[in-house]
Amino acid sequence: MRMSRRALNHAALAGGFLALSTPLPVLAQPAGSFDAFIAGIRREARQAGVSESTLSRALSGLRPNDRVLELDRRQPEFTITWQQYRDGRLSSTRIDAGRRAYADQRNLLRNVEARFRVSPKVIMGIWGLETNYGGFTGNFNVIEALATLAWEGRRASFFKNELMAALRILDGGHISVDRMRGSYAGAMGQPQFMPSSFERFAVDMDGDGRKDIWTDTADALGSIGHYLARSGWRDGESWGYEVVLPPGFNLSLAEPSRPRPAGEWPAVAEWARMGVRRADGGPLQGGQGGLIIPANQASGANQAFLALPNFHAIRRYNPSNFYALTVGMLGDRVTA
Repeated sequence: MRMSRRALNHAALAGGFLALSTPLPVLAQPAGSFDAFIAGIRREARQAGVSESTLSRALSGLRPNDRVLELDRRQPEFTITWQQYRDGRLSSTRIDAGRRAYADQRNLLRNVEARFRVSPKVIMGIWGLETNYGGFTGNFNVIEALATLAWEGRRASFFKNELMAALRILDGGHISVDRMRGSYAGAMGQPQFMPSSFERFAVDMDGDGRKDIWTDTADALGSIGHYLARSGWRDGESWGYEVVLPPGFNLSLAEPSRPRPAGEWPAVAEWARMGVRRADGGPLQGGQGGLIIPANQASGANQAFLALPNFHAIRRYNPSNFYALTVGMLGDRVTA
């Protein structure tokens, strides 16, 4: 959905519920044949320096994938509450699996933290939420999926740029064509990076000369750490914590679905003066904080959180309050 990378792979979540848009209008047919489109991509990529051998492996015999188009065009109408989203992702099964994965990767996570100054907690939260700790990373041929979406035309420029980036990744020897698998929208590997994000943030954590975010756990977790570091993660600070509001609290003080910059948030001490308390009984911590109430206020649900500046770093991965809160909660629980 960038277009935003993350917006392509997660619905935008805000306020008290998730609302997916109404069905899309009837789409125009692509302007030219798929074969002509691929021939143009081949010429452009060759001129940009991608080798003929890579282009042959990646593009020969390629056909549009009808399933990709079906998934891209499908826009069901439904709503999901914060409670449904949270409970569906913070299951005991996911938490138990996360604790086992954390135990297995503790030394690696320490190395990632030392290099990028990003907490293992948030890395575990993203890893668990994105692909269930690498358990499912998508089964679509990324080149085929991106070529289909670039040719179809609704977001042609975006997907064409991602396709060209994917070809460069193949040409760099980081992964083979048959192993470059991902979502129908082209999100790849254990971190679910779009190809352009791979080019900016993927790292060769284990020093083997390749950035393999598909099967190399070191590269995958290192890449998540690098992404968060580049997104402004503050070393030694939390993402936030659950709080309890006093009776009669003015709910309009909560942040909107797109929170304000952290520099505009009140001091944490101000929230304490208003009677806000930590749900676990500890003291309020942090310099500035924003109040996040994810449930629909009209529903009467009042679970609330005090977000700290690192909350914004998680939202750079996916611009959703639901997502960022769940990442934080999952990471805290599996590393407790």
